[in-house]
Amino acid sequence: MLNGMSVDVEEWFQVGAFERVIAKDDWNDLESRVERNTGEVLDLFAAAGVTATFFTLGWVAERHPALIRRIVGAGHEIASHGWDHRRVFTMTPAEFRADLARSRAALEDAGGVPVTGYRAPSFSIDARTPWAHEILAEESYAYSSSIAPVRHDHYGWREAPRYAFRPVVYAHLIEVPVTVAEIAGRRQATGGGFFRLLPAALTDLAVHQVNRDGQPAMFYFHPWEIDPDQPRVANAPLRSRMRHYSRLGAMAGKLRGLLGRHEWGRVDEAVAALAHLPPPRQRPGPSHDGSPEPDAGPDYRNSAGPRPSPGKAREASVA
Repeated sequence: MLNGMSVDVEEWFQVGAFERVIAKDDWNDLESRVERNTGEVLDLFAAAGVTATFFTLGWVAERHPALIRRIVGAGHEIASHGWDHRRVFTMTPAEFRADLARSRAALEDAGGVPVTGYRAPSFSIDARTPWAHEILAEESYAYSSSIAPVRHDHYGWREAPRYAFRPVVYAHLIEVPVTVAEIAGRRQATGGGFFRLLPAALTDLAVHQVNRDGQPAMFYFHPWEIDPDQPRVANAPLRSRMRHYSRLGAMAGKLRGLLGRHEWGRVDEAVAALAHLPPPRQRPGPSHDGSPEPDAGPDYRNSAGPRPSPGKAREASVA
């Protein structure tokens, strides 16, 4: 089964772990390593014969248009990661819409191809942002991969479906949560820092679990995670430094193994294969008695595959 391979393209200094110690006003003065690191990721994919989706910040696309063209030229998909890694739950709906427009414009100008996919920085679409999926649908995005169905100190929506669903019942938009493993009633995240820090067998288990249920896995990582020589942020909290810097030297080798053990492709291709999802509902016309139309917001009954009981699901927080 084709699984979604994705890369969240951002600089080493733009991560959530450092947002309180590195000011955005200082970003332009810091060493840029995103082009070098993403180039190494492209080489890894080329050696494995894998295409992927690169969820890229508009901030990066504006400063490195040649990198965006290289990604597109290699057959990969360019999708949006927002403008500058601002979390969705810190925005108003109007600010979110503006962020989407600015980042999409930068990505499409650099890559010369339409952008139809989106991933919220730090998986920051959750119960606090019931309007976010509706705006994505209104802006003609085909899919989002913005939910982590776990509990974590930085992100997560434990009550969200584990598998793909239509978050706006009258729209074609599909939400594909990142893949988690289920072990003894616990949900465990498996991408990014979790993949770096934990045994690769855990991610393999998660992929096998979701494929067994007829679902594509959704894996993600960052280009800075294969860069053990990146600058150190000495004044960051110890926990943040341990999460960010641990096992960077092991990441490339672990990725090579993962790429060879499962079938991977672009997220838009994996989404296109989700034929089992029910089609969007027809929007009803106005009622004769003047009552409002039914709510067109999220309908999680459209989720495919089994779901754990929210009251019983427990999550492990590692990275």
